[in-house]
Amino acid sequence: MIAQSNILKQIQENLLLQKKSFAVLIDPDKVETGKMTAILNRLPEETDFIFVGGSTVENHKTDLVVKAIKASSNLPIILFHGNVNQISSFADAILFLSLMSGDNPEYLIHQQVKSVKHLKRTALEIIPTGYILIDGGKTCTTERVTETKAIPQTEVEKTVDVALAAQYAGKQLIYLEAGSSARYLVHPRIIKAVKAQVDLPLIVGGGIRTKDQRKSAYRAGADMVVMGTAFEKYIE
Repeated sequence: MIAQSNILKQIQENLLLQKKSFAVLIDPDKVETGKMTAILNRLPEETDFIFVGGSTVENHKTDLVVKAIKASSNLPIILFHGNVNQISSFADAILFLSLMSGDNPEYLIHQQVKSVKHLKRTALEIIPTGYILIDGGKTCTTERVTETKAIPQTEVEKTVDVALAAQYAGKQLIYLEAGSSARYLVHPRIIKAVKAQVDLPLIVGGGIRTKDQRKSAYRAGADMVVMGTAFEKYIE
Protein backbone atom coordinates (compact mmCIF):
# COMPACT_ATOMS: atom_id res chain seq x y z
CA MET A 1 0.00 0.00 0.00
CA ILE A 2 1.24 3.53 -0.76
CA ALA A 3 1.89 5.39 2.49
CA GLN A 4 -0.57 8.14 3.27
CA SER A 5 0.65 11.57 2.06
CA ASN A 6 2.68 9.89 -0.70
CA ILE A 7 -0.06 9.19 -3.24
CA LEU A 8 0.61 12.29 -5.35
CA LYS A 9 4.33 11.56 -5.15
CA GLN A 10 3.70 8.05 -6.48
CA ILE A 11 1.60 9.38 -9.36
CA GLN A 12 4.31 11.89 -10.21
CA GLU A 13 7.02 9.21 -10.07
CA ASN A 14 4.96 7.01 -12.37
CA LEU A 15 4.87 9.93 -14.81
CA LEU A 16 8.65 10.26 -14.75
CA LEU A 17 9.04 6.50 -15.22
CA GLN A 18 6.40 6.53 -18.00
CA LYS A 19 4.45 3.95 -16.01
CA LYS A 20 0.74 3.99 -16.71
CA SER A 21 -1.67 3.89 -13.79
CA PHE A 22 -5.15 2.44 -13.56
CA ALA A 23 -7.96 3.32 -11.16
CA VAL A 24 -11.43 1.91 -10.62
CA LEU A 25 -14.20 4.31 -9.60
CA ILE A 26 -16.79 3.02 -7.16
CA ASP A 27 -19.95 5.07 -6.79
CA PRO A 28 -21.45 4.60 -3.29
CA ASP A 29 -24.92 5.06 -4.79
CA LYS A 30 -24.43 2.04 -7.04
CA VAL A 31 -22.91 -0.59 -4.74
CA GLU A 32 -24.00 -2.59 -1.73
CA THR A 33 -21.46 -2.64 1.08
CA GLY A 34 -22.36 -6.24 1.85
CA LYS A 35 -21.13 -7.23 -1.59
CA MET A 36 -17.90 -5.22 -1.43
CA THR A 37 -15.58 -8.20 -1.03
CA ALA A 38 -17.05 -9.84 -4.12
CA ILE A 39 -16.76 -6.57 -6.05
CA LEU A 40 -13.14 -6.06 -5.03
CA ASN A 41 -12.27 -9.63 -5.97
CA ARG A 42 -13.16 -8.69 -9.56
CA LEU A 43 -10.79 -5.75 -9.72
CA PRO A 44 -8.25 -6.04 -12.52
CA GLU A 45 -4.85 -7.12 -11.20
CA GLU A 46 -3.29 -3.93 -12.57
CA THR A 47 -5.49 -1.68 -10.42
CA ASP A 48 -3.35 0.92 -8.62
CA PHE A 49 -6.00 3.07 -6.94
CA ILE A 50 -9.66 2.98 -5.95
CA PHE A 51 -11.61 6.19 -6.49
CA VAL A 52 -14.78 6.61 -4.43
CA GLY A 53 -17.42 9.16 -5.27
CA GLY A 54 -20.47 10.24 -7.18
CA SER A 55 -22.46 13.34 -7.92
CA THR A 56 -25.33 12.92 -5.45
CA VAL A 57 -24.29 10.51 -2.67
CA GLU A 58 -24.17 11.79 0.93
CA ASN A 59 -21.37 11.56 3.50
CA HIS A 60 -22.69 8.65 5.56
CA LYS A 61 -22.89 6.38 2.51
CA THR A 62 -19.39 7.39 1.44
CA ASP A 63 -18.10 6.50 4.92
CA LEU A 64 -19.75 3.08 4.79
CA VAL A 65 -18.32 2.28 1.36
CA VAL A 66 -14.81 3.47 2.21
CA LYS A 67 -14.81 1.39 5.42
CA ALA A 68 -16.04 -1.66 3.50
CA ILE A 69 -13.25 -1.24 0.94
CA LYS A 70 -10.66 -0.81 3.70
CA ALA A 71 -11.79 -4.08 5.25
CA SER A 72 -11.08 -6.02 2.05
CA SER A 73 -8.32 -4.15 0.22
CA ASN A 74 -4.99 -2.45 0.82
CA LEU A 75 -5.24 -0.32 -2.31
CA PRO A 76 -5.12 3.46 -1.74
CA ILE A 77 -8.58 5.04 -1.63
CA ILE A 78 -8.93 8.46 -3.25
CA LEU A 79 -12.12 10.50 -2.87
CA PHE A 80 -13.58 11.74 -6.14
CA HIS A 81 -16.30 13.77 -4.52
CA GLY A 82 -19.08 15.82 -6.05
CA ASN A 83 -19.58 18.20 -3.13
CA VAL A 84 -18.54 18.91 0.44
CA ASN A 85 -21.08 16.44 1.83
CA GLN A 86 -19.16 13.51 0.37
CA ILE A 87 -15.91 13.94 2.29
CA SER A 88 -14.89 10.87 4.29
CA SER A 89 -12.01 10.96 6.75
CA PHE A 90 -11.56 7.21 6.34
CA ALA A 91 -10.08 7.49 2.83
CA ASP A 92 -6.39 8.09 2.11
CA ALA A 93 -6.56 11.12 -0.18
CA ILE A 94 -8.96 13.47 -1.89
CA LEU A 95 -8.91 14.98 -5.34
CA PHE A 96 -9.49 18.63 -4.44
CA LEU A 97 -11.45 19.32 -7.59
CA SER A 98 -12.00 22.63 -9.32
CA LEU A 99 -14.41 22.41 -12.24
CA MET A 100 -12.28 24.38 -14.69
CA SER A 101 -14.51 23.80 -17.71
CA GLY A 102 -17.61 25.42 -16.22
CA ASP A 103 -18.44 28.97 -15.25
CA ASN A 104 -20.28 28.19 -12.01
CA PRO A 105 -18.26 29.65 -9.11
CA GLU A 106 -19.95 27.22 -6.72
CA TYR A 107 -17.83 24.39 -8.14
CA LEU A 108 -14.80 26.48 -9.02
CA ILE A 109 -14.14 27.80 -5.50
CA HIS A 110 -17.21 27.99 -3.20
CA GLN A 111 -17.49 24.24 -2.55
CA GLN A 112 -13.76 24.18 -1.92
CA VAL A 113 -14.05 26.92 0.71
CA LYS A 114 -16.96 25.10 2.37
CA SER A 115 -14.89 21.91 2.55
CA VAL A 116 -11.98 23.46 4.45
CA LYS A 117 -13.54 23.14 7.92
CA HIS A 118 -14.07 19.43 7.25
CA LEU A 119 -10.68 18.77 5.69
CA LYS A 120 -8.82 20.43 8.56
CA ARG A 121 -10.18 17.73 10.86
CA THR A 122 -8.90 14.87 8.69
CA ALA A 123 -5.53 13.41 7.76
CA LEU A 124 -6.51 13.17 4.10
CA GLU A 125 -3.82 13.92 1.54
CA ILE A 126 -5.24 16.83 -0.46
CA ILE A 127 -4.41 16.78 -4.17
CA PRO A 128 -5.36 19.94 -6.12
CA THR A 129 -6.92 18.78 -9.38
CA GLY A 130 -8.13 20.63 -12.45
CA TYR A 131 -11.35 18.88 -13.51
CA ILE A 132 -12.40 19.36 -17.14
CA LEU A 133 -15.68 18.02 -18.53
CA ILE A 134 -15.62 16.98 -22.19
CA ASP A 135 -18.87 16.43 -24.08
CA GLY A 136 -19.56 12.72 -24.18
CA GLY A 137 -22.62 12.99 -26.40
CA LYS A 138 -25.03 12.86 -23.49
CA THR A 139 -25.73 15.25 -20.62
CA CYS A 140 -23.95 13.73 -17.64
CA THR A 141 -24.92 13.93 -13.98
CA THR A 142 -22.10 16.34 -13.24
CA GLU A 143 -23.44 18.81 -15.81
CA ARG A 144 -26.92 18.61 -14.30
CA VAL A 145 -25.71 19.00 -10.73
CA THR A 146 -23.26 21.83 -11.44
CA GLU A 147 -25.49 23.50 -14.03
CA THR A 148 -22.55 23.82 -16.41
CA LYS A 149 -21.79 22.69 -19.94
CA ALA A 150 -19.05 20.34 -21.07
CA ILE A 151 -16.50 21.49 -23.63
CA PRO A 152 -17.37 20.19 -27.13
CA GLN A 153 -15.00 17.55 -28.48
CA THR A 154 -14.26 19.83 -31.44
CA GLU A 155 -12.84 22.60 -29.23
CA VAL A 156 -9.43 21.07 -28.73
CA GLU A 157 -7.56 24.37 -28.40
CA LYS A 158 -9.98 25.59 -25.72
CA THR A 159 -9.49 22.35 -23.78
CA VAL A 160 -5.73 22.78 -23.92
CA ASP A 161 -6.04 26.38 -22.72
CA VAL A 162 -8.26 25.34 -19.81
CA ALA A 163 -5.79 22.62 -18.84
CA LEU A 164 -2.89 25.07 -18.98
CA ALA A 165 -4.85 27.56 -16.89
CA ALA A 166 -5.30 24.82 -14.29
CA GLN A 167 -1.56 24.13 -14.33
CA TYR A 168 -0.73 27.84 -14.03
CA ALA A 169 -3.16 28.06 -11.09
CA GLY A 170 -1.16 25.44 -9.22
CA LYS A 171 -3.16 22.27 -9.80
CA GLN A 172 -1.16 19.05 -9.48
CA LEU A 173 -3.32 16.81 -11.69
CA ILE A 174 -5.47 17.31 -14.79
CA TYR A 175 -8.60 15.16 -15.12
CA LEU A 176 -10.38 14.94 -18.48
CA GLU A 177 -13.87 13.49 -17.97
CA ALA A 178 -16.54 12.57 -20.51
CA GLY A 179 -19.09 11.39 -17.94
CA SER A 180 -19.89 7.89 -16.75
CA SER A 181 -22.72 7.48 -19.26
CA ALA A 182 -20.76 8.91 -22.18
CA ARG A 183 -21.62 7.80 -25.68
CA TYR A 184 -18.25 9.12 -26.85
CA LEU A 185 -14.99 8.85 -24.95
CA VAL A 186 -12.57 11.74 -24.66
CA HIS A 187 -11.13 11.70 -28.18
CA PRO A 188 -7.46 10.68 -28.51
CA ARG A 189 -6.68 13.96 -30.31
CA ILE A 190 -7.80 15.89 -27.21
CA ILE A 191 -5.71 13.71 -24.91
CA LYS A 192 -2.71 14.05 -27.22
CA ALA A 193 -3.05 17.83 -27.48
CA VAL A 194 -3.36 18.34 -23.72
CA LYS A 195 -0.47 15.98 -23.01
CA ALA A 196 1.75 17.88 -25.44
CA GLN A 197 1.21 21.17 -23.61
CA VAL A 198 0.73 20.26 -19.95
CA ASP A 199 3.48 19.03 -17.64
CA LEU A 200 1.19 17.46 -15.06
CA PRO A 201 -0.03 13.85 -14.75
CA LEU A 202 -3.07 13.44 -16.98
CA ILE A 203 -6.09 11.41 -15.85
CA VAL A 204 -8.75 10.36 -18.35
CA GLY A 205 -12.14 8.86 -17.54
CA GLY A 206 -15.75 8.62 -18.60
CA GLY A 207 -17.39 5.76 -20.47
CA ILE A 208 -14.24 3.61 -20.65
CA ARG A 209 -15.35 -0.01 -20.53
CA THR A 210 -12.81 -2.20 -22.32
CA LYS A 211 -9.09 -2.86 -22.32
CA ASP A 212 -8.84 -1.63 -25.90
CA GLN A 213 -10.38 1.69 -24.90
CA ARG A 214 -7.95 1.97 -22.03
CA LYS A 215 -5.01 1.22 -24.31
CA SER A 216 -6.20 3.85 -26.78
CA ALA A 217 -6.25 6.48 -24.01
CA TYR A 218 -2.78 5.42 -22.85
CA ARG A 219 -1.39 5.61 -26.38
CA ALA A 220 -2.80 9.11 -26.78
CA GLY A 221 -1.00 10.25 -23.63
CA ALA A 222 -3.14 9.46 -20.58
CA ASP A 223 -1.02 8.73 -17.52
CA MET A 224 -3.94 7.28 -15.58
CA VAL A 225 -7.20 5.81 -16.86
CA VAL A 226 -10.27 5.57 -14.66
CA MET A 227 -12.93 2.94 -15.24
CA GLY A 228 -16.24 3.20 -13.38
CA THR A 229 -18.44 0.50 -11.94
CA ALA A 230 -18.90 -0.69 -15.52
CA PHE A 231 -15.78 -2.79 -14.95
CA GLU A 232 -17.96 -5.43 -13.28
CA LYS A 233 -19.84 -6.00 -16.56
CA TYR A 234 -17.19 -5.31 -19.17
CA ILE A 235 -13.86 -6.51 -17.77
CA GLU A 236 -12.37 -9.20 -19.97
